[in-house]
Amino acid sequence: MTSPAVLPSEALVAGDVARGVTRMLLRHDCTAIAEVPLDGGRRADLMALDARGNIVIVEIKVSRADLLGDAKWTDYLAHCDRFFWAVPEGFDLRPFDQPGFLPERAGLIIADRYDAAVAREAATVPLASATRRKCTLAFARRAARRVVNLLDPEAEQHF
Repeated sequence: MTSPAVLPSEALVAGDVARGVTRMLLRHDCTAIAEVPLDGGRRADLMALDARGNIVIVEIKVSRADLLGDAKWTDYLAHCDRFFWAVPEGFDLRPFDQPGFLPERAGLIIADRYDAAVAREAATVPLASATRRKCTLAFARRAARRVVNLLDPEAEQHF
């Protein structure tokens, strides 16, 4: 969620945004996990699956510099049906209306540590079946591993 250039207070804000967005997604029957590695070496801040198997990626930004310096975000579009930006309340939203941020494709979420609201819906661009299967299996396996590690932090040492 954070880059080395992000200050510790910004890391706390990013965690708060992730928490609020995760709560909102749950209300919409979407289950999210954080810090999901993607093909090509990218990492999604949040990835969620809805009840119909659609994949949502949420990229969290807490500073204007981080937002404007992010040239990799379009790589995420190949891994999801819907893409959202998530920012804390009070964030300058003007950049998200610029053509380079694909406002016709990318949604926008405003969040705090307790909740979130969709300020702009994301367009749905369905993934190819093979890509969806690959992403869904990777998501499920990663989520299961995280549960195993919570239940038994030493489990992977034995296999």
